[in-house]
Amino acid sequence: MATQRVLITGGGSGLGRAIALRYAAKGWRVALADISLERAEAVAAEVRERGAEAAAFFVDVSRDDAWIALRDAVVAQWGGVDHLYNNAGVASAGTLLQTSLDDWRWMLDVNLMSVVRGCQAFVPGMVAQGGGHVVNTASFAGVACAGGLSSYSVAKAGVIALSETLRAELALTDSKVGVSVVCPSFFRTNLLENFRGPEKSRNMASKLMEKAVETADDIAAAVVDAVMAGRFMIIPTSPERTRWRLKRFLPEFYFRKLVAALRAAGRA
Repeated sequence: MATQRVLITGGGSGLGRAIALRYAAKGWRVALADISLERAEAVAAEVRERGAEAAAFFVDVSRDDAWIALRDAVVAQWGGVDHLYNNAGVASAGTLLQTSLDDWRWMLDVNLMSVVRGCQAFVPGMVAQGGGHVVNTASFAGVACAGGLSSYSVAKAGVIALSETLRAELALTDSKVGVSVVCPSFFRTNLLENFRGPEKSRNMASKLMEKAVETADDIAAAVVDAVMAGRFMIIPTSPERTRWRLKRFLPEFYFRKLVAALRAAGRA
């Protein structure tokens, strides 16, 4: 339906932009929220070029007041949203002991608490209107829990747990609001733009992104199709779905394989 509305944080680039263009192709009204209003406006222009309605908003997802302002602005313009993508995030690397407490706070505030803020801002409106869908961007790092990505993995694991909890709470009230959590692995994007951590880790992550077969467009296509189908756990790449099942059913075997792979990567 052309009247349906989607809001995407981190919508000014990368996966957020790719998702926005998928919704534009379906005729949805697309709201882009980003810490860079200029980038959000650029993607909004791309949405309009595809014949869909668009709006651009500034948001700093680490600030409570910014979320309230975003909600009020979207409600004033469109009356609310039907799909919400809590997609904005930052990247970091380093072990638990290497990572400063300030960097831990930064990571959890942006990558986990921003999802809490987004849900608290927009889910009540979805419940009141009788339906909607929340899509939270986590990462396969939150499933894998590999060493060297300590604060990032913990934040993303928190997003998965938050999404599971919200899904259960909404089901208990017979709400028509759905929930999905997205757990992509490395793909070609600009996630390292605000990276914090050892330069060696940045270089390794950059190489993994360069080697990735999937682009942001590929991941967006899989994500949007899964959301439209009402799936909860969205792992858009086949190797990671296999690893997810392996960890669920053979956790000790998975752990041994993980440690061996990390040791091999360290030697390389």
